[in-house]
Amino acid sequence: MIHKHKDEAGGKQSCCALDEKTDTKTDDDVGCCSSHGEPENHSDDGHDHDHSNYSQSVFGMFVPSIISLVVLLIALLFDNFFPQSWFSGWIRIVWYIVAYIPVGLPVLKEAFESIRKGDIFSEFFLMGIATIGAFGIGQYAEGVAVMLFYSIGELFQMLAVKRAKSSIKSLLDQRPDSANVVEGFETISKKASDIGIGEIIQLKQGEKLALDGKLLSDYATFNTAALTGESKPDTKRIGEMVLAGMINLNAVAQVEVTAVFTDSKLSRILEMVQEATAKKATTELFIRKFAKIYTPIVVFLAIGICLIPLLFVADYVFKDWLYRALIFLVISCPCALVISIPLGYFGGIGAASKNGILIKGSTFLDILATIQVVVMDKTGTLTKGVFKVQKVVAVGISEADLVKYTATIETKSTHPVGSAIIEYAKNIVKDTTVTEVKEIAGHGMKGLVDGKEILVGSAKLMKKFNISYNTEIDTIPFTIIVVAINQKYVGYFVIADEIKEDAKEAIQSLHKLNIKTVMLSGDNQAIVSLVAKELNIDQAFGGLLPEDKVQKVSELKEQNLKIIFVGDGVNDAPVIASADVGIAMGGLGSDATIETADVVIQNDQPTKIFTAINIGKKTKQIVWQNIGLAFSVKVIVLVMGAGGLATMWEAVFADVGVALLAILNAVRIQRMKF
Repeated sequence: MIHKHKDEAGGKQSCCALDEKTDTKTDDDVGCCSSHGEPENHSDDGHDHDHSNYSQSVFGMFVPSIISLVVLLIALLFDNFFPQSWFSGWIRIVWYIVAYIPVGLPVLKEAFESIRKGDIFSEFFLMGIATIGAFGIGQYAEGVAVMLFYSIGELFQMLAVKRAKSSIKSLLDQRPDSANVVEGFETISKKASDIGIGEIIQLKQGEKLALDGKLLSDYATFNTAALTGESKPDTKRIGEMVLAGMINLNAVAQVEVTAVFTDSKLSRILEMVQEATAKKATTELFIRKFAKIYTPIVVFLAIGICLIPLLFVADYVFKDWLYRALIFLVISCPCALVISIPLGYFGGIGAASKNGILIKGSTFLDILATIQVVVMDKTGTLTKGVFKVQKVVAVGISEADLVKYTATIETKSTHPVGSAIIEYAKNIVKDTTVTEVKEIAGHGMKGLVDGKEILVGSAKLMKKFNISYNTEIDTIPFTIIVVAINQKYVGYFVIADEIKEDAKEAIQSLHKLNIKTVMLSGDNQAIVSLVAKELNIDQAFGGLLPEDKVQKVSELKEQNLKIIFVGDGVNDAPVIASADVGIAMGGLGSDATIETADVVIQNDQPTKIFTAINIGKKTKQIVWQNIGLAFSVKVIVLVMGAGGLATMWEAVFADVGVALLAILNAVRIQRMKF
């Protein structure tokens, strides 16, 4: 019942799941015991055992185990409570074989396939020889029971993996299958995958957008929770980008499609999450290598337990020592380790996705747990990156006229500072005319407004034209736009970037974890120091070029510190690449951002930096809890088994029981609130 395909690169078989929604194959890389490893590593640990296709119903998956359990229980009743004269000899043996076949045959088949591919010491092989050996010494019931509980454990593990996978998919794959497309004077329903670029989607109130596009309506308000993890409404205006997965909250809106179904931001994010587990954490890689060495060792130890006592024990009974060796084999299966550890990391990635954070692999979860310094860019990370007029000072002219003349000149500028002044002026510039506008590089602009010569720019512009101004302006630690009319100074604008609402809380949260905070910026040192003081940032450096930021991060790394750099993911690409973990803020707007960073915070909240680190710490904690649980229980029961103090039933608990406990511990991270 295993659905397999050939890996294109290596030709190895790999188990895959059918996506119920799209009927496309997706590999679930969660390790050995559920055999959802990625194709290229599928046989790395020798524990690739999936016994069912995901598209089966839960009941259908358990049917073989139910049949085996019923036949086994009847046999136990005949053996122990209601003896039957006919239930003996070959009839009894065949009865137990019938109980064994539904659960044992798939495992034996996998053991044969593994051996044929050169992987002798797989978990299938361990369980196969242990249960066949039990039959060989007349322990039929225990042989069936071991294989039965092993198979049930496998099914529960697979269900846990399926749940972890589907929880991420349900969070991210929010795109509807169809959309209403405007054609002429009508709207028709079309499959989302058939809608092309340039077509117009009509989105009713409460509907989800199927594809990325540009808003054609004057404005619309959307719930962006599927993309950002935040349900706070986001109002978009005509011409702005809207993304697949957003839910229209108000009147009917029209959207012009700008990307096909498979190229949407949501598709890229979903693809990144599905690929994330390909980047293995150090702990996970170690356990895989450990299992590959550990399994053949325990096989030879089991042989030693069976045969070596022959040289030293006077009343040696082969059957008794073989039983101990078989118990040892059952206990030794590294299932709890090899499934629960990758599943723990997968759960961490899922928990991050639920909180609007894309982590591109378990290796970055591990690093996040050890971070000592968070280095942040100022603009766009701690501040909104949107300039606002904070103050207007008029000298010898009314404030209204100062705003009107300045905003009229700035309509010819593309600088964000100019946009801030225009926004502040609102519609006042409609009644004015501007001519002969000239840009003076590095200084500002010059032009005629209603016949008057207007100079708008920095203090350097005033100096260039020998216009005297209030020199106190030079001490203001913000962007200052100075204005002169007909060669006479008439006032200035104070323009500053706004600090994000949760920036201070983010810094406080990081300090509680004893994480040092550093801010880097291209702005002048006075502004940077002011922001740093307000947010209580440990160190702040201004006036930096991109290469200077890389140098600052390198200096910190030379101190053997684990460092995160948080920036916009595009302009800061060099420094993001140089840090141990690069985090991009507000990654929804840019494909380049999604590609550049190791972690993408899908909204603009600095507090998500703390959330990402906290998830990394919790994930690593759970992984080490599972390692400790598995090793301690197995060592205890291994010693008991070798000494003849444990039976097959204790062996089943040490293998399947501990694996299930570890899995339950691993998946609980998805229920945690961060």
